[in-house]
Amino acid sequence: MKDIHENAKLASSFLGVLANQNRLVILCPLVEGEKNVGELEKVLGLRQPTLSQQLARLRADKMVETRRESKHIYYSLCNEDAERVIGLIFKLFCAGGSQEKERKPQAAPDKDGDKNSLNVEIY
Repeated sequence: MKDIHENAKLASSFLGVLANQNRLVILCPLVEGEKNVGELEKVLGLRQPTLSQQLARLRADKMVETRRESKHIYYSLCNEDAERVIGLIFKLFCAGGSQEKERKPQAAPDKDGDKNSLNVEIY
């Protein structure tokens, strides 16, 4: 039982890093490959202080790594779990997958048939 609680704690921490709109905006283009700060600024339209703050957080949480080439610092995904999860998010939301469809939370019946829990349909 200890393992399940420890795993839940790890999953919660991992998802907490992803539970930020600015961080997701940064991570989605990195699915396609490394980008330098200037490229990210241009593509994302984020202000440099916001971008720097979120990149620092992503580095601290071991989601991205850096590579320096001359005056440029390049960022790329470095966490296999993050690559898989962000890849799926990218496919569903960033690459035109199901973003056109409106997602509506719907009440789903529990084992007793009561509609007291939410279920989000994924198309």
